[in-house]
Amino acid sequence: MDLRTTYMGIELKNPVIIGACNLVSSRNNLEKMQRAGAAAIVYRSLFEEQLHLENLEFSEAIDEFGGRHQESGSYMPAFEHAGPKEYIMQLEKAKSVLDIPLFASLNAVYEESWVEYAKRIEEAGVDGIELNFYVLPSEMDSGAFEVLDWQIEILKKIKKAIDIPVAVKLSPYYSNPLQIIARMEDAGAEAFVLFNRFFQPDIDLEKEELVFPYNLSGENDYRLAMRFAGLLYNNLDASICSSNGIYTGYDVAKLLLAGADAVQVVSTVYKNGIGQINLIINQLKAFMESKGYESLDDFRGKLSKAKINDPFAYNRAQYIDILMNSRDIFKKYPII
Repeated sequence: MDLRTTYMGIELKNPVIIGACNLVSSRNNLEKMQRAGAAAIVYRSLFEEQLHLENLEFSEAIDEFGGRHQESGSYMPAFEHAGPKEYIMQLEKAKSVLDIPLFASLNAVYEESWVEYAKRIEEAGVDGIELNFYVLPSEMDSGAFEVLDWQIEILKKIKKAIDIPVAVKLSPYYSNPLQIIARMEDAGAEAFVLFNRFFQPDIDLEKEELVFPYNLSGENDYRLAMRFAGLLYNNLDASICSSNGIYTGYDVAKLLLAGADAVQVVSTVYKNGIGQINLIINQLKAFMESKGYESLDDFRGKLSKAKINDPFAYNRAQYIDILMNSRDIFKKYPII
């Protein structure tokens, strides 16, 4: 069976990509993922905010030893934080281990940083870069168009500054993600990852304090990404990569039927181990064999909005069918 697909203009041996996560920090894990059948790997994200925090902690640790004696300003030599250098070095090491494509992930703060870090990432030899666009709304007077225009301007400047392909990883929290995607494609994005998953705070009732638990996706969380894959298929030239809650090869088949070109998996690997990658690929093959499909192109987008007869299938957001057939739900969930 031909599982090949194209993502960001790059041919992949299958549609299964390992999404950005800490699992990739280990050389051993990188080798295991490649042997298990991963088609590409997104290296864990470079977060500029984290670099600033580390730099602050580093400076405070150095300054702690200053001024302890009137004849000595400090007992420490003139160290400075490495900034993004460590991340670039890790990218280079990961690239040397892999025969499959390696993509970097970037989330910066300042416009200049986005461009500077993107250039340095390109020099590390990666095959593409994923821009992790997300601005957490925390101010009442932040304007939606102001944020969007800022992101598009950053995308344009990065595209002018580097030659490797660029994907944009978006949140679902735009008022109209379809319009945003169209504008970003016009600005040069070669692919879109839908959607980003964020850490959300929780509250420890005993201690009455905020805590930040691990926020792995659950099974069936892929449905929002599937909806937008179905809406976008045949409406843009950029690649569609679905993310969130993709646990099995049968989930992958659903996303491809909706119109995705590739998928990113993370949580299922954390929960089920790296061997899950091989199982996902075999399950995808089993689905294709059961249907007589020889390649992904035989069924990609078959159930997209562009190809089905029901024009409202992807537009329903309320429980209209359940309200009209209210007794049907009790057949699946009988009330005792």
